[in-house]
Amino acid sequence: MNIRQKKLLNYVLTAVMAAMIFVTTYFLKIPIATPAGPTMLKVSNILILLAGILFGGVYGGLAAGIGSGLYDLLDPVYITSAPLTFVRFFIMAFVCGVIANSGNAKGTSFKRNLCGTLAGALTYWLLYISESVIKLVIEGSAVVPAIGAVAPKMMTSGINQAVAVIGAMILIIPLNKALKKYLPKFSQDTKTLKDTAGAKNNNN
Repeated sequence: MNIRQKKLLNYVLTAVMAAMIFVTTYFLKIPIATPAGPTMLKVSNILILLAGILFGGVYGGLAAGIGSGLYDLLDPVYITSAPLTFVRFFIMAFVCGVIANSGNAKGTSFKRNLCGTLAGALTYWLLYISESVIKLVIEGSAVVPAIGAVAPKMMTSGINQAVAVIGAMILIIPLNKALKKYLPKFSQDTKTLKDTAGAKNNNN
């Protein structure tokens, strides 16, 4: 498989994963109203961590950000937060993907996958809670009351991240086997693509 074919495959897989994240967010959720604004219990975070593990930090991050951001754009309740949603979920999958694919592990090391999912989930949780508190403070709330108002979001987001880590760690094993069996070897991150391209140029 040449460089162009690898890039095309990565684009297609990114688009497919983004669509899956959008669909699961749209249909598999429980909306929850809180003093700090609406939130939800959902399972799509599992796919976001899987995107990072399977496709690397950049492509996994794009799939996570695009799928989640698109949902916000199409929901009047969340439309204004779509840009920040893209950034938060991109970072979540990116952190997970970089760690899971470090050391040439390619998402097959249990320890790296576990560290990646935990780091990605914790990073997202911190960004989400910090954003919610800052919004309330900007609107005129004192810091301590703002933190109290965000407490329900802390709980729901914490549950979401715990489910995401457990679900991703369970599903990654059969998914890795399926990809290895039914798909050709493909680049999992931009570093691999660049290294391959550089080697090809050096041989010319």
